[in-house]
Amino acid sequence: MRTAPSADVDAARGKAPRAAESGDRDARTVPVGLLLAGLAVTLLLALTAAVSWGSSGVPFTDVWSTVLHRLTGGQPRPGTQDLIVWQLRVPRALLAAVVGAGLGVVGTAVQALVRNPLADPYLLGISNGASLGAVAAIVLGAGTGGLLGLGVSGAAFLGALLSFALVWAVARRGGAFSPLRLVLAGVAIGQFLSGFTSYLVLRVGDEQQTQGVLFWLLGSLGGAQWSTLALPAAAVLLGLLALQARARALNALLLGDETAAGLGVDVAALRRELFVVTSVLTGVLVSVSGAVGFVGLMVPHLCRLVVGGDHRRLLPVSALTGAVLLVVVDIVCRTALPSTELPVGVVTAFVGAPVLLFLLDRRLERAR
Repeated sequence: MRTAPSADVDAARGKAPRAAESGDRDARTVPVGLLLAGLAVTLLLALTAAVSWGSSGVPFTDVWSTVLHRLTGGQPRPGTQDLIVWQLRVPRALLAAVVGAGLGVVGTAVQALVRNPLADPYLLGISNGASLGAVAAIVLGAGTGGLLGLGVSGAAFLGALLSFALVWAVARRGGAFSPLRLVLAGVAIGQFLSGFTSYLVLRVGDEQQTQGVLFWLLGSLGGAQWSTLALPAAAVLLGLLALQARARALNALLLGDETAAGLGVDVAALRRELFVVTSVLTGVLVSVSGAVGFVGLMVPHLCRLVVGGDHRRLLPVSALTGAVLLVVVDIVCRTALPSTELPVGVVTAFVGAPVLLFLLDRRLERAR
């Protein structure tokens, strides 16, 4: 049996991890409680800025005055400020935080699931199914209730569930459930579904409709409403709690199947749980925000540089970091250009690609 690194074995057994190997910071030198508190304060400031900044600026004091007035049961105040702050910007800022937190958590879990630090939530093909469902809703009229009475978000979630079932069936064929089989099934089915999506996009004859389809495929938080917050917020919270409860098992899984089994982990059952949680959570997130790339890939890497690889620390830190990142990205999307709004996926790609290249270069330097 392969000998596991002592720090990872200690983490899997619930002990304090030993000093990290050369090139990594010792996770013990980072007070995680203080880090989480700092991230929470940063998130609160980012949310305030997201509500304050825009085409019509609102002072920070007025933002909090309006929010506290509404939270204490006050009636809408006359004028446009209540509409801008409470009805438009607060739901959007909160949705950005929820989606960012969810992508950070899912990215961390997927990388443990397939034991690949370059994996992201879209590797399993679930987002491709959600994209196909949403595009079909827009092109075929489901967004107005014509197809099965589904809206765009509902059709996206249905597409995610169908692609999840298809990937699951292929990955389980023959009784095996290995990371390689899962990745190959997800990539193959994802590309297959992307072909249908491209075909539907080509069928769009209306220029405005085409722009709406492409904008959704690149990610958008513009449709945020109070009614759209409950489902993703509940899904992210439950997903985080479920994964946090299995944090030690996730630590063991990274050491390899034999070592994890030797530590008492049912590897096959754990992979099934991870696949179900990450697939459903990805489907929920894509259904409300479109396809937002790089967040689930970039955030876990950045957080590992600070807190190490112990999932008991990594999961909550990734959630808060992802929330802060996407709130800031959404501010940039709304304010970078004076007369138009950038898709969220465009900005995350601009940020994520250089970060990914830096991380790859860092890994190559350490491997020499």
